[in-house]
Amino acid sequence: MESLYCREVQKRASIEWVIHLIITRMTTKSSPRKPGRPRAASFNRRDRAVDYRAAGAPAPPKFRPIHTRRAFEEICERIREQLALGQLKPGDKLPPERDLAQQLGVSRNVLREALRSLEMAGVLRLQKGVKGGAFIREGDTSRMNVVMRDMLSLGTISVRELSEARIDVLDLVVRLACSHARQGDFNALEQNIERTELATREGRLLDRVECSREFYRLLAVATGNKVIAMILDSVTEIHMRFVYAKVVSSGVAMPRLAEKRRQFLTALRARDVATATRSMRSHLESVQRMLEQDPGAMSLRVALAEMQPGMPR
Repeated sequence: MESLYCREVQKRASIEWVIHLIITRMTTKSSPRKPGRPRAASFNRRDRAVDYRAAGAPAPPKFRPIHTRRAFEEICERIREQLALGQLKPGDKLPPERDLAQQLGVSRNVLREALRSLEMAGVLRLQKGVKGGAFIREGDTSRMNVVMRDMLSLGTISVRELSEARIDVLDLVVRLACSHARQGDFNALEQNIERTELATREGRLLDRVECSREFYRLLAVATGNKVIAMILDSVTEIHMRFVYAKVVSSGVAMPRLAEKRRQFLTALRARDVATATRSMRSHLESVQRMLEQDPGAMSLRVALAEMQPGMPR
């Protein structure tokens, strides 16, 4: 009887010991490890600054390593940062891809993605070949046109808002042009009106639309303000699509256009702000009424469509 009792006690002790071992192992595996100490950044001879001033050469831009999950966007910001600081200018070439990736601490694939994005944004020009690389581009004002079309397609702005804004912007453009236009600007506008007259006589109405597009571009240049010129160009680009579509569908164009242009130019040469502004606004309102007679000509589809080359003129 005693031996049976002893065996039972030993069996229970063994079971308790096994349970103890299992719990101990589970506790050990589930416990988090203590974070290790961060490694100190190592600096070798390649990382040491070079005194480019002593060599008589401008110091190349330096890029800090990327420490973010959105490395692609951060790279774009770093390059734009160098542009804002004047370290990079139009025509400059970025460091070789391998060196730039090493400076930023990113893979070359991530760097290429960022460079392609900047190319699409009009900041960089990527050139292949022995003398290729990534070059800083001159400012491309046509990017505003793309932004405006994107806002239309997303519903951020409406066609009517665009038309109203164009009239108000042109009020400002005419005022500035009356103050700042030079003889060269007057001559360019005069030549444009002559081409408009010729296109009208020959019945080339679509060529006349292109003359109108150029007329507003020349007028914007006469303001001497690049920001105003960009804004006018972006709203005019889409508006002229409506005019283009109207002419294609109906063959109808604004009557006495060249005559109205000459009256406007006369007021502009005289620096007569009131007359020039009134003449321009009257013309724009007439064009707006003509377009509104055909709702299809002012549809969003027309604004976002690409004008087809080779259409009859």
